[in-house]
Amino acid sequence: MGLKPNIDVDKIVFLAKEGIEKFSRNSELYISPMFFATEGFIIPTSTSAEFVLSIFESPLPEEKGFSACLTQFRRPALNMAPTMAKASCLYPNVARGLREANSKGFDVGVVLDPNGNVAEFSYTNLFMVRDGMVSTPAINGTFLNGITRQRIIKLLRDDGILVTERSINFEELLTASELFGTGNFAKISPCTQIEAKKLKIGPLYLKARELYFDYVGAC
Repeated sequence: MGLKPNIDVDKIVFLAKEGIEKFSRNSELYISPMFFATEGFIIPTSTSAEFVLSIFESPLPEEKGFSACLTQFRRPALNMAPTMAKASCLYPNVARGLREANSKGFDVGVVLDPNGNVAEFSYTNLFMVRDGMVSTPAINGTFLNGITRQRIIKLLRDDGILVTERSINFEELLTASELFGTGNFAKISPCTQIEAKKLKIGPLYLKARELYFDYVGAC
């Protein structure tokens, strides 16, 4: 985005801990550090970057699963938008696809990349299980390599489960035995319907969830 942060990582961590302490110990919190420019016309003045930290109560959603369908709206390529940042300018396109999915009676959309391969669910990284193997779209500059995505991949691999990062076409999702999403909000959630096909909450999703929350609890 061309901004020069006016605060370092250690200070952000200090402020986050300070903010967390203002809540009760059992609170479930969402911590959102953000940078924004205060000067510039079209091109933000890089040195005008300011920092704001938002911390609010946000309980993890129930593990009831979600439904998904294909959306016509795609993720942009790296030369079309600042796809390597979690930038607010990307969210209107996310909203268009999500609105389309909701209008069809689904919770989220499956978003393709500019080449027509699967990129992600509307706002979470996508994992697919077929024939006992876990696959997830390879990072290609069109969607974020989420921290939770990275953690799930590592935990599964460390547990001896093969995880392949590759190009996935939408038709493969329709023959999957399991689908699940990972992200900073819900952490890990099962997809229980893709288009008209119903899916069960499967063993590899349950293993990934168990490994993740065991890891979090040990931190």
